[in-house]
Amino acid sequence: MKRVGHLINGAVTLNGERTQEVFNPSTGEADKQVLLASKATVEEAIAAANAAFPAWRNTPAIKRARVMFKFKDLLEQHADKICQLIGEEHGKIAHDAAGELQRGIENVEYACCAPELLKGEHSKNVAPDIDSWSEFQPLGVVAGITPFNFPAMVPLWMYPMAIVCGNCFILKPSERDPSSTLYIASLLQQAGLPDGVMNVVNGDREAVDTLLGDDRIKAVSFVGSTPIAEYIYATASANGKRCQALGGAKNHAIVMPDADMDNTVNQLLGAAFGSSGERCMALSVAVAVGDAAGDALIGKMKAAMNGLKVGPYSDPENDFGPVITRQHQQKIIGHIDHAEQQGAKIVVDGRYPKVAGHEHGFYIGGTLIDRVTPDMDSYNAEIFGPVLQVMRVDTMQAAMDLIDAHEYGNGTCIFTRDGEAARYFSDHIQVGMVGINIPLPVPVAYHSFGGWKRSLFGDLHAYGPDAVRFYTKRKTITQRWPSAGVREGVLFSMPS
Repeated sequence: MKRVGHLINGAVTLNGERTQEVFNPSTGEADKQVLLASKATVEEAIAAANAAFPAWRNTPAIKRARVMFKFKDLLEQHADKICQLIGEEHGKIAHDAAGELQRGIENVEYACCAPELLKGEHSKNVAPDIDSWSEFQPLGVVAGITPFNFPAMVPLWMYPMAIVCGNCFILKPSERDPSSTLYIASLLQQAGLPDGVMNVVNGDREAVDTLLGDDRIKAVSFVGSTPIAEYIYATASANGKRCQALGGAKNHAIVMPDADMDNTVNQLLGAAFGSSGERCMALSVAVAVGDAAGDALIGKMKAAMNGLKVGPYSDPENDFGPVITRQHQQKIIGHIDHAEQQGAKIVVDGRYPKVAGHEHGFYIGGTLIDRVTPDMDSYNAEIFGPVLQVMRVDTMQAAMDLIDAHEYGNGTCIFTRDGEAARYFSDHIQVGMVGINIPLPVPVAYHSFGGWKRSLFGDLHAYGPDAVRFYTKRKTITQRWPSAGVREGVLFSMPS
């Protein structure tokens, strides 16, 4: 059985440590083992990064950017291999994996702008013969802890910008689908990155807690569930580290009576069921304003869902693949069961799909649930599966109140032809990322990604302009070169 190791100081290591099986969700079989790093292994990676930092921080920004240009080229050359690895361990269909990778590459492109992004600020003659300027200097060794659902994209949110800003990086990816992440990191080495600047340690809580407790780690980025995000943020902050921890979501779409219903249905199909719903930006709740809109939505969604295809990643004709584990499959089924028991109506039931030749895979079919209410367990939980719940309210304000009352505030959208309604919605909704007739309002790489409320712990969002601020510290320098022969007496008042 193939073993997946770590990347430390430029070399892949296969130290004899604890292991965990890596499953192919399409078949339900384990065909790899991933090594779980011990505290000593993580500390070895931190030491390598710490040793590499002095030379890397002093490497000119343009030379750091050139590594990223080459890295982007290698990612595009090896895209098919990367997508295959994602499919084998996550279950994403090839077209979905390609989309994930492309969004990651866009963040590498943004990192190529480092010479411009790190220029700092300068003011001449703030007082006679006195100049002042600010520089953005790297923090040192920083870490990223990333989830299973985007093994390529989410790490690429973090380390390209961290590294191009002059930091060294330790990545702890999900142990459920580690191969594509490790492979991509090896491409960065091929791009000319010096040994020790980028390190990957696969592991579980022991690895995470080592990163959180080590004084050499100056900042931690995290994406995952809210309970873990809260733990990461509290622990890192208590240990004096800068931290951004992106947590869970329950993303709502308001469907107004005037919406183009055919377009709305097409958009909801992809947003709810793409990637098997295992996205923090997945639309899991549609809030219909008025029963007429609700009935039209349910009727058209039911008809459209008859054509959905769930199956293995290897068939590009499939719309989406399996979920990540058997345990998660059963958890999703449990949420559907509870919704039914609590009075919701299962319109399209995807609990036990039959996938010929892949009977042991971790499949859930597209599921549509109507008449969901705020007190239901399935509404309050982040299901993280191919399940769309429909709620009905009388007014747009009632729909907004429903969204604002939820503990999560990651993404939301509205489907309408009314510009006034859309403007009011975007101005007043208490959610961090808003779409207007766009169901997945994921910002492009030169903006920043992050939600509100319990979807984000920390002040700075991921990637984009906020990443420059997160992975650097500002130093302001005030300098005076007085003219020859000019001398001043002692001043005890505040300089002005």
